Amino acid sequence: MTTTPRHSDPDPVPAPARWAVRAAHVTALLTLPTGLWRLLPAAGQPAGYTDAGYEALGVTGWGVVYVVGLSVASEALALLTLGLVRPWGETFPRRLPLVGGRPVPVLAAVVPAGLGAVALTVLWTPFAWWWATPHPDLTPLGETLLGFAYLPLVAWGPLLGAVTVSYYRRRRPAAPGSRRASVTGL
Repeated sequence: MTTTPRHSDPDPVPAPARWAVRAAHVTALLTLPTGLWRLLPAAGQPAGYTDAGYEALGVTGWGVVYVVGLSVASEALALLTLGLVRPWGETFPRRLPLVGGRPVPVLAAVVPAGLGAVALTVLWTPFAWWWATPHPDLTPLGETLLGFAYLPLVAWGPLLGAVTVSYYRRRRPAAPGSRRASVTGL
C-alpha cells in the first residue's frame, strides 16, 4: 500500500482503497446522462416530451439558464467526490492564502459529503420506481429514455456515502501514542 505524505503530519495518510477510487470515478459520471438530457430541452428539442408536456416544461428565457446551470452544478458536485480520493481533498492547494499547504480538516470534508450523501439518497431513491407511475407528458420512448438517463442517480447518494466513510477511515486522527492503523477498505 502506498501512502500520501503530508507536510504537517508525521504520520502519512494511507492511500485510498482501489474500490473507493473506482466508486468516486463512477460517481463523477452518474450525472452525465441527466445533464446531457437536460441540455436537449434547453436547446429547444422536445427530448421525449409530448407537445403539451414540452410547453408545460417552460424551458425558455431564464428557464434555459436554470436548466443549463442545474446540469453544470450537478456535474460539479459529482466531481467533488474525486476530492475524497485525490491529494487535493487532503491538503489545501498552496496557492490559497492562509490555508495553502495545510491538511484539510477531516470533518470539513466528511460532514458536507455525508449530508450530501443522505440528501441525494432521499432525493433520488424514489426514482427507482419511475416505471411504476404514468407520465402523461412524455411519449413512450421519452419515458424510457428519461428513465434510463435518471436511473443512475439512484446510486449517487450510496456511492458518495461509501467513499465518504472510506475517506473518514483513512484520515481520522490516530489514537494518542499509537501508530496509524493500516486501512485496506471498509
